[in-house]
Amino acid sequence: MNVAIEKAKQFGMGMVAVRNSTHYGFAGYYPLMAVRENMIGITGTNARPSIAPTFGVENMLGTNPLTFGMPTDEEFPFLLDCATSITQRGKVELYAREGKELPKGWVIDENGESETDSAEVLKDLISGKAALTPLGGIGEETAGYKGYGYATVVEILSAALQQGAFMKMLLGVKDGKKIPYPIGHFFIVIDISTFTDPADFKKTTGDILRELRVSKKMPGQDRIYTAGEKEHYTWMERKIKGMPFSVELLKEFRGLCNEYGISDFLTHFEE
Repeated sequence: MNVAIEKAKQFGMGMVAVRNSTHYGFAGYYPLMAVRENMIGITGTNARPSIAPTFGVENMLGTNPLTFGMPTDEEFPFLLDCATSITQRGKVELYAREGKELPKGWVIDENGESETDSAEVLKDLISGKAALTPLGGIGEETAGYKGYGYATVVEILSAALQQGAFMKMLLGVKDGKKIPYPIGHFFIVIDISTFTDPADFKKTTGDILRELRVSKKMPGQDRIYTAGEKEHYTWMERKIKGMPFSVELLKEFRGLCNEYGISDFLTHFEE
């Protein structure tokens, strides 16, 4: 992303493609790097297969987030960081830890039917017997083809430009042996000053977001949020109070700390 930022400073826009990487963590981190430079940041990454194409049941595409960050005149930027599937594997893991059933429509089995047993879904995703559904859900009735299309866009930009691995090549197995997932990413930066004064851009963007928030609310709802707002407030709170952990996740951390001889790390956690 730093390279893309420097390209944008020189040419107005910059793009970098990466191949043979691994999981790059919190996708929103990278657009925020551009935001701090008064620029627009965009990134995406492919991942091991977990999404089935519309009318399919085989996990072919990764959860493939498409992420945007834009500066505003408010205390937090606009940041949209979400997968192109209805949910992602990490959310399924969370439900499994808590022993909760998944909502219908998140995952389909080999027959195209909803699968809701979270623990079983984790096993079936690995074996290929289940797949996540794209944004929009099963079939075309609720526009699942839109999420499928965006996931494919991310797959292409994460593999074709840099001639990297894609779809089933990202399973982490080669010649029958486990290998690191050879994931690809892309980073795009747009220098706002090439188009308009950054202060004017921030004001217009802020106005758009503020008007959305004060629009008429659904009955029973307290407020309307814009992308990045909830995350900002959560970050502010957790800087003071710390990060909450479930009992199940804390047990996993304790096990890993003991296994790798870093038990001192556990002093950072409280029951």
